[in-house]
Formats: sequence, structure tokens, C-alpha cells
Amino acid sequence: MALIGVFDSGVGGLSILDEALRQLPENDYLYLADSANAPYGERSSDWIAQRSLALCRYLANEGCDAIVVACNTATAQAIQEIRAQLSIPVIGVEPGIKPAAMHTQNGIVGVLATEATLKSDKFNALLATLPSNCRFIKQAGEGLVPLIESGNANSEETLELLAKHLEPIQDAGSDTIVLGCTHYPFLRKSIRKLLGDSITLIDTSDAVVRQLKRQLELLQNLSTKKDVGSVTFISSKNEDRLLSMASDLLSCDLSLHAVTTQLLGDIG
Repeated sequence: MALIGVFDSGVGGLSILDEALRQLPENDYLYLADSANAPYGERSSDWIAQRSLALCRYLANEGCDAIVVACNTATAQAIQEIRAQLSIPVIGVEPGIKPAAMHTQNGIVGVLATEATLKSDKFNALLATLPSNCRFIKQAGEGLVPLIESGNANSEETLELLAKHLEPIQDAGSDTIVLGCTHYPFLRKSIRKLLGDSITLIDTSDAVVRQLKRQLELLQNLSTKKDVGSVTFISSKNEDRLLSMASDLLSCDLSLHAVTTQLLGDIG
């Protein structure tokens, strides 16, 4: 088994952790939420890069064999530098615009993501590689992450704001929507309520965990003795609150794992 770090600005990365616990339950996990500084999507590129690197260094120093940067914004702004600085596998996440382009029937794809992700060089470089006959409707989901972070993913306030953000995507006739932030899979029910079941929703949790699995298979001397590993929830704000939200948002059964919490101290 391996010790895997999963890092996000807040609870969004729980969507990745959920899939990891489903596919790779035998490993131990450190889930690090920088909730004191969420959301990242409205912060400067330099701040995001420096903070993300510092947190990933912390996870590496804790003995992680691999790290998942389970935040689209942090991946877009910092993944290259993190990989350059650390000697362990670092898996990032990015909006699933490539699978969306392959799946769409009418060539119109909505991309709901943070402003920082949509403006990033990494995202736009990826966009430039895709077929020109596919039209992407880019929409920043401003305000959605704080609502999810506050435990209001299914509130009327969130539904109203989400409807506003989805309107340009719907008006354009999109048949596919990319959930370009790891927080947004927790809005699936609300999106279905607003747009129905015919629209396709794309998120990359499964692909990210499959890449993690491939990276782990390349590592040597990893024990496979345990059936189910432990999960430690680390928060820069309130570790008990993080555990409570994880219990609400995760579909996996946390009671099967040894669960502990930890408050993140000063990491310099």
C-alpha cells in the first residue's frame, strides 16, 4: 500500500478522494484542504503557485508516495513547478474538454470552471489542440465554490446562482457540460434539476484515479497487505468541519477506514 496525498483548496477534492477510495481502498490517504484560503479561483496566479507548492511540499515531507493536486485552479497555475520541485509522482486534474469534444453530438460544449482556470495558459493551450468545429462556451462559476464550502451545495441560493451561470451554456444549445472544477460534481443533482437528464456531464475523477493507479504500479517496494487503508483529514481552518462535510459529501463508507483529523499548522 502507498501513502497518497490529495490536496485541494477546500472540499472539492473530495470528489477525487471518493473515487480513489472506491478504486484503491487499500492505500492510506492524507486529504489536505486549505479551507482558510478557499476559494483559489479568485486569487492571483503567483499566490496560487506559491501556496500550492508549499502545501505539496508539506505532503511530501509527511511521507507521501504520490500526490494528487485535486484542484483545477492549482493544477493550471502550479503543476509544472510542483513536479519540478518534488521527486514523487504528482497527478493533476484538468477540465475534461477533450472527452467532451469526442462525446458531443452537436459540437457545442459548455465549460463551467473558475475564472483562474479559464484564463490559464494550460487550459487555453489544451483548448487550442481540439477540433475547430467544436464550439466551447466558457462560463466562470463565480460564487459557487464558497456556497459548496459552506455546506450549501443543495440550497435554493446555490440553485439560483447555478441557473444564472448555466443560462449562457443552455442558450447556446450545449448538449455537453464539462464540470471544470472538482467542487462542481457535488452540483450534479442541481444541474439535472435545471437542465434535465438529456445533457451529458463530464468530470475527470475516474481518469485521474486511473492515472494515479498507473503511477503507483511503477513504484517499487509497496506493500499490498492491507485490504482497507486509513484516511486523515487535514484542514488549515477547521478539521472537524472538514470531516463533517466529508461524511456528507462522500458516497463511500468512511466507517470502513481508520479516520483521523488534524489541523494544519504554519508551513512557512
